[in-house]
Parts: sequence; C-alpha cells; structure tokens
Amino acid sequence: MALMIYTLYGFAIFFFVFWSVMWLLHLIAIFYGKYRLHKKVEDKQGDDCYPGISILKPLMGTDPHLVSNLETFFTMRYPTYEILFCVEDEKDPSIDVINSLINKYPKVVTKLFIGGSLVGVNPKINNMHRAYEASSYDFILISDSGIRMKEDTLQDMVNHMTEKTGIVHQMPFTCDRNGFAATYEKIYFGTAQARMYLVADCLRINCHTGMSTLMRKQVLEDLGGIKTFGCYLAEDFFIAKTFIEKGWRTAISSQPAMQNSGNYDVHSFQERLTRWAKLRVAMLPLVIVFEPLSECMVIGACAGWAASLLFKAEPLVFYLIHTLVWFMCDWILLSIVQNGSLPFNKFDFIVGWLFRECSGPYLFIIAVFDNSIRWRSRSFKLDWGGRAHEIKPRIKC
Repeated sequence: MALMIYTLYGFAIFFFVFWSVMWLLHLIAIFYGKYRLHKKVEDKQGDDCYPGISILKPLMGTDPHLVSNLETFFTMRYPTYEILFCVEDEKDPSIDVINSLINKYPKVVTKLFIGGSLVGVNPKINNMHRAYEASSYDFILISDSGIRMKEDTLQDMVNHMTEKTGIVHQMPFTCDRNGFAATYEKIYFGTAQARMYLVADCLRINCHTGMSTLMRKQVLEDLGGIKTFGCYLAEDFFIAKTFIEKGWRTAISSQPAMQNSGNYDVHSFQERLTRWAKLRVAMLPLVIVFEPLSECMVIGACAGWAASLLFKAEPLVFYLIHTLVWFMCDWILLSIVQNGSLPFNKFDFIVGWLFRECSGPYLFIIAVFDNSIRWRSRSFKLDWGGRAHEIKPRIKC
C-alpha cells in the first residue's frame, strides 16, 4: 500500500514538473521568436560579400501555385546564384512550367536535370543527386517545390551564415490561403511546430527540416556528398546531426519558409503529420513518452490530476485555466510568427486550434502503431535509428 502511494506521488511530481517545463518552453518560444524572427535584412557592402549559391529545386507534378512559387526564385535580389531544377520523369508536367520561366528570365543561370540517380531509398536525394554533382558554387540551397521566396530571402539566410555555422534553415510556416485546411496548417506551423523549432534553435538542439536549407557544400563533400544520406527518409535531420558532430552550428534565419502549395486539404496534411511523427519515433524513441505529454490536452489532464493530489486543487478548474492560458500563448506566438494580421478571425482560430489540439494525440497513436510510410506512389518501412527500406525495393541501401 505504501509503495502504491509513493508511486502515485512520484507520477504526480513528474507530471507537475513536466507541465511547469512546458510553460517555460512557451515563454522561451515567445520571447525568442520576437527577438529572432522578421529582422530587417541589412545589405553588405559590395556583391563580393555574398558567396555564390546553387539552388537545388526537386519537383514532381504541378499545382495551381507552382508558376508563381517558382517565379519568386527568378526575381530574387541576390548577386550570384544558379537554379538547378530536378525532375525524375521526362513526362512530368512541371517541365513545361520550368521551360516557360527559363524563357521569361534568360539572364538567370538555370539548368534542368531530367532523370534521377539511384543512390538510396530516399526519392528526394535520388532526384537531386545529378544536380548536386553539377553544382557550381560553395553553398547549396535545397528548396522544396511549394516554397515562395522574398527578394531578400537569400541575403537573410547568408547573413546568418557565420564562420562557425554550417547550416542555415528556415522555420516552416505557410502563406495566407483560404479555407479550413489552410487555417489548420497555419495554426499548426505557427504554434506547436514554431514552439518546438524556436526553443530548439535557442538551446542549440537539432531541429533541422529540409524545406528550405542553406549548407556548406565542402562539408557535405567531406561526408561523401548528399548520396551518403540516401538511406534515410529524414535526410535533413541526419545531415544536421552529422554537421553538428563535426563541430558546425546550425541556425534558423529570421524569415520563415513560406509554404504555398496549391493542393491542400485536411486529410493530406494529417498524413504529413503522421509521417513526420513516425520519423521522429524511429529516430528518437523517447519521443514515444515525451511527445504526447507535450500536447495541451494530455499534459493538462495529467497536471490537473497531479495538482489535485499534491495541492488539493480542483482538477476541472485547473484544467480549464490551463487550456485557456495555453490558447492565449499560442495566439501570441502565432501572431509573432505571422508578423502581421492573420487571414482569419478569432472564431476560426478557436475552431482550428481545438481541432489541432484534439487530433494531435490521435495522429501520434496512429504513427506509433504503424511504421510504414507512404511517400507519393512509394511505400517504405522504418527501422529503429531512422534507416528505411522500400517495401518493394528497387535498390539495396
């Protein structure tokens, strides 16, 4: 009996301490986000202060926003860069879009690579490998197809590339779009994802995602090139992990990565969230314990029970206050990341926020009990440690 009581109090103390740490993370994210994001980009004196950059742009298929998204790469205010488009299939409809932009902007150095290489199970690495091998400059920017750039985005990223920094990446966010799915995505990336990203960058923890990332090519070359990471689906995490192990720092730039895919819906986005959760579980098994507890509804219930046991607090009142304050902190953080008026009203935010918070634990449970990943038309199985193999393998890794 005494052992059971001690065990209950032990769990209660653990939950309450974890709950307190989560509030500390909220504060770090809000203050660090205000300090770090959306800084004015200062021009360095002389074009020779800016190194040449090779932009690797892997594409597959097209969507209503592809033309306008890609065009932002042709209109950047940066002295020296090249755009290397990577398309796996010679019949891919994105080729016509690329050729039309090449004809429209003949002064921009551009190359189109059709047909990937088989260097691993990662489709993105396979698609980019030939372009990477042909890149001309000392810095590589890998940018997903749905990313939009501002005129000074490259300058902003380069300004954060210090002598000890090996990777500068953009924190994922979204452009303003219409509909509930767009609201759902913006709330996720501006709250739960932003909190994790900002705290990790502040504490110098690997939080790298490969949506938009600038890297030193020579460091990659010393590691064997990008093909070295072809056996991972989460190649971005392992690239950053290896850079850090070699003594290099990673940093986020002040401008978030503006995702602007023209095809989006709730189901597709939840599939992305589930896929990312599966990758985190495979790479960092402790995520199974700590990630669910970082969810508002889960840790609120656990902390409410702990407070009732330790301090005789009313658990329902505790839970409601906890949820309200968490909601307010998320609104503040989203406003900081947005850096302007939000494209939806407070009622839309309440609905989207509640949907995100209530569905988060459910999606994580799905991810834990199914380690298969479907990526476009291909399916993979994840092994502990992050390595992957294709269910119907075309190559061995």
